[in-house]
Amino acid sequence: MANFNIDAKKNMTYDAIVVGSGISGGWAAKELCEGGLKTLVLERGRMVEHVKDYPTANNDSWEYDLRGALEEEEKSKYYKSSRSGFVGQNNKHFYANDQENPYTEVKPFLWIRAHQMGGRSLIWGKQTYRWSEIDFEANAKDGHGVDWPIRYNDLEKWYTHVEKFAGISGEALGLPQLPDSHFLPPMDLNCVEKEVKKRLETSFKGRHLIIGRAAHLTVPLNGRGTCQYRGRCDRGCPYGAYFSSNAVTLPAASSTGNLTIRPFSIVHSIIYDDKSKKASGVKIIDAETGEMHEYYAKIIFCNASTLSTTQILLNSTSDRFPNGLGNDSGELGHNLMDHTYRVGALGRFEGMEDMYYKGRRPNGIYIPRYWNINEETKSDKFLRGFGYQGGAYRKGWGGAANTEDFGADFKDNMLKDPGNWEFFITGFAECLPYHDNKVQLDKQNLDKWGMPTLAIDCEWKENELALNKQIREDAVEMLETVGLKDIVGFDKKHEPGNGIHEMGTARMGRDPKTSVLNAYNQIHDVKNVFVTDGACMTSNSCVNPSLTYMAITARAANHAISELKKQNL
Repeated sequence: MANFNIDAKKNMTYDAIVVGSGISGGWAAKELCEGGLKTLVLERGRMVEHVKDYPTANNDSWEYDLRGALEEEEKSKYYKSSRSGFVGQNNKHFYANDQENPYTEVKPFLWIRAHQMGGRSLIWGKQTYRWSEIDFEANAKDGHGVDWPIRYNDLEKWYTHVEKFAGISGEALGLPQLPDSHFLPPMDLNCVEKEVKKRLETSFKGRHLIIGRAAHLTVPLNGRGTCQYRGRCDRGCPYGAYFSSNAVTLPAASSTGNLTIRPFSIVHSIIYDDKSKKASGVKIIDAETGEMHEYYAKIIFCNASTLSTTQILLNSTSDRFPNGLGNDSGELGHNLMDHTYRVGALGRFEGMEDMYYKGRRPNGIYIPRYWNINEETKSDKFLRGFGYQGGAYRKGWGGAANTEDFGADFKDNMLKDPGNWEFFITGFAECLPYHDNKVQLDKQNLDKWGMPTLAIDCEWKENELALNKQIREDAVEMLETVGLKDIVGFDKKHEPGNGIHEMGTARMGRDPKTSVLNAYNQIHDVKNVFVTDGACMTSNSCVNPSLTYMAITARAANHAISELKKQNL
């Protein structure tokens, strides 16, 4: 286990400062430290060390009064994040306290935060897919948003770089809309998924059903153990089988001797120096004492997560940047995106009652995008596209909850035979970048530490609603065609934020007049400040974004190291 240095003295100067320790912050720390830079990571929450600080990793649901559900008095602490359905007794310590960290929903928006070392890398879904050339060209081709200043070829080697270290299991397909990664052996589809795959691919040309591509080890890698199929990922993995900053990147950074982590450090603002026309450091509030401190560095990486990074930049005002650091274009805070979520269909599979599966596989199936790939698949109903995640499972004891039976025979039968096989798919659709989907500082509503909070004004628009309609229709059609019974199409009509893939608000672009960052994620007129978390995204594809954050961060960090050596920063 890494021995982390948390002795960040007042007014210390470093080569680099990284704001945030989640997925992108951990990668920034690793690359910068391995490049020889003395690096300070500022984490607004507490320390969480791998294995040591996973208190519920081996607990069972029956050890809790409500079988893992939140107690009534606890719900007020998580009154925002509990709307997701993901927060319970087993993982509540990895979610931020919503009372201490309020925000205003101008329109309904779910913002889930995780304030601790490792951030949301401890609770993410671990689905990892490369973006394609189709994704990076989309804005330029259909005229929505601004053109990305990079293309797939710019990231290809960096995808491979991070995949080899993180460990991605999956299978190669050779699809242009879903480039293959550097894969570890894939997890197995279960028997029903294999049968549905055969029927689906026979009936629908160009559609594929594959095992999800996931940041879970199926073979040992760099001293980390393999996935044990325990189904307890959101409590922290003692085996290091899934990728997290705590188990993978931060220990690597620490092993160089160049890493210092300062927990309980709420970044107030980035300090801009008018003479040098650079950022000179970061101003923080100590979350425990309320004291203000300053730390200085040659380069600063913003990785606090999409909205938190933009909140910091908006609060970083000066004579040169009265509306927020790097906000000459006026685009800072705008173009907020997420993926639509919880739209699809489920049904009952007849047969294979003598079959089951082993363990709790932390991964589902994936059906890659098949609309608007080329002229043959072009739709006149909507722009862009969507993919599906889902899987097959046998119903458990819960299937007997609404029956009228009782007694010993009822209990014996319930325990003897599992329930029916069911199969479901839910879609994730791309959201277009809209200028009026935005966040602003709310200076009337302050948090526990006196900081302005965010007001979030975001909604699905016509294109996203059209995509959701197609997701539901296609899901029902596919399940009917492959022979499922009792099919139910659904659309939960969730507000943005439920996908937990918020992106945009400090986008990359070619023109400083319409964007915040350049092709290497530098603020256009403050070249020693880099933004490589979700805030930098110019569009949002329809696949999970975390792998792209990793690749973008590694690329930007190595560019920063090179520029420092040339004395350009």
